[in-house]
Amino acid sequence: MTLVTTILIAFVALEHFYFLFLEMFMWTKPKGIKAFGLKSKQFAEETKVLAANQGLYNGFLAAGLILSIIQKDLKISIFFLVCVTIAGIYGSYSTKQIKLFYVQAIPAIIALIFCFISN
Repeated sequence: MTLVTTILIAFVALEHFYFLFLEMFMWTKPKGIKAFGLKSKQFAEETKVLAANQGLYNGFLAAGLILSIIQKDLKISIFFLVCVTIAGIYGSYSTKQIKLFYVQAIPAIIALIFCFISN
C-alpha cells in the first residue's frame, strides 16, 4: 500500500468519523441542522435517533478503513471503499442531493483507483 493510497484511505475514514460526530452529536444543534439542511429544530429532534443510527454506521465504515490501514490489507480497503461509494451513490440518489455524491463517493472512488494502481 503506497503512502498516497494510505493518505486517501485515511481521508475517507476521517470524513466518516466526522459524519459520525455530526449525526450522533450535532444533529439537533445549529451546525448539524445547517450541515444537513434540515427543515427545523423540531424535525431534527424528531429524527435524532435515526441520525444517530446513521452516524454509527458511518463510524463502522471509518473503523473498517482504519483497520485496513493498520493491517495494510488492500482487500479490506477495497471492500470498505466500495461500501462508502455505494452509500454515497444511494444517499445522493435517494435524497436528490448531488452534494452527497461529491462529498462521500468521489473521495472513495479516488482512493479505490489508487488501491488498484498500487496493487
